[in-house]
Amino acid sequence: MDDLLTDAAKISAAMGDDANGQSSIRISDFASQYQEEKESILHIVDQVFSSGIFVGLERLEEFEKAIANYCDVKHAVGVGSGTDALFLSLRALGVGPGDEVITPANSHFSSTSAIIHVGGTPVFADVKDNLNIDPAAIEAAITSKTKVIMPVHLTGRIADMNEISEIARKKGLRILEDAAQSIGAEYHGRRSGSFGDAAAFSAHPLKNLNAAGDAGYITTNDDQVASRLRTLRNNGLLDRDHVLEWGYVARLDVLQAEFLKMRLLKLDNIIETRRAHAELYRKEIKVAGVMQPECAAHERNSYHTFIIQCEDRDGLKDYLAANGVQSAVHYPEPIHLQPAAVSLGFERGSLPVTESLSNRILTLPVNQYLRAADIQKVSSHINEFYGS
Repeated sequence: MDDLLTDAAKISAAMGDDANGQSSIRISDFASQYQEEKESILHIVDQVFSSGIFVGLERLEEFEKAIANYCDVKHAVGVGSGTDALFLSLRALGVGPGDEVITPANSHFSSTSAIIHVGGTPVFADVKDNLNIDPAAIEAAITSKTKVIMPVHLTGRIADMNEISEIARKKGLRILEDAAQSIGAEYHGRRSGSFGDAAAFSAHPLKNLNAAGDAGYITTNDDQVASRLRTLRNNGLLDRDHVLEWGYVARLDVLQAEFLKMRLLKLDNIIETRRAHAELYRKEIKVAGVMQPECAAHERNSYHTFIIQCEDRDGLKDYLAANGVQSAVHYPEPIHLQPAAVSLGFERGSLPVTESLSNRILTLPVNQYLRAADIQKVSSHINEFYGS
């Protein structure tokens, strides 16, 4: 599930800068990340360019083994983007024309487009107040054509996988985790990416584990799925001169794999910093009507985003921007109400919780380079706006 925002300029335009074109408290801080990693980045660039190996699959193995070990699964397969991860996973799970895939509509468009592009039919299920898909809504949406359940672990919170896994087991369905936002998150002691028949991750620059451009990876415990994924991502080749099936050019570049391998070593610290920021928000925001994401005892949420729910969301967003604080809306118009989705037959009112939340959600800065004083400042402005 790649983010629509693709560079710092678009982030600024979408989230709002102050009168001088800069916000003092920002959703992301690529400049600080570069200064922190500059020596390592330049060393990696020198190594890769000196080797002359930019797309060699054998160079990806160290990263893939590291990710598989981190997620506690047998296999990881590096691909070109989070969208590639979704698309190839659906292909490897056998989704094609006539097959239905149940998924939420409060995700990035790529979650749905991947289903469309393999010939499947997206079937949207409503979500719970925590923004993740409702298992009861999944069960109600199952038909004889359902083949895959594709929950989205939105914001870095894993969906209710115990219930979802039981539904899939009873109905003989497969599970594809859209884990784009949830690397490092845990649910009942298990890591994101270890629940489904496959899990698709994004390493877009805005993710907690981020590349320097588009990148992604897939995790699975299924040997056959892993083998098929490796074939599909590499033109369907058996070797340089023989093709097994018509595949795609969807490999993870060596340079991006090396960046990700380096950053994986710091991921747990990044997540813990974001979790500390989230806890400080919960302490400092004193408005009873602002709903903040809690972390249940069985969860270790990774806080790719910190999304509150509030009244007069747009007014608060403008007020924060005027005070030098970036914020964002992920996502203002659910997928089932988008022009491209008209043919799917979902009307306004068909997913009431999803639609109601889309008018109340606001993403606050939570990146690992913020200081406690920054979180306190954002919280203070929220309290001021609501007159607390």
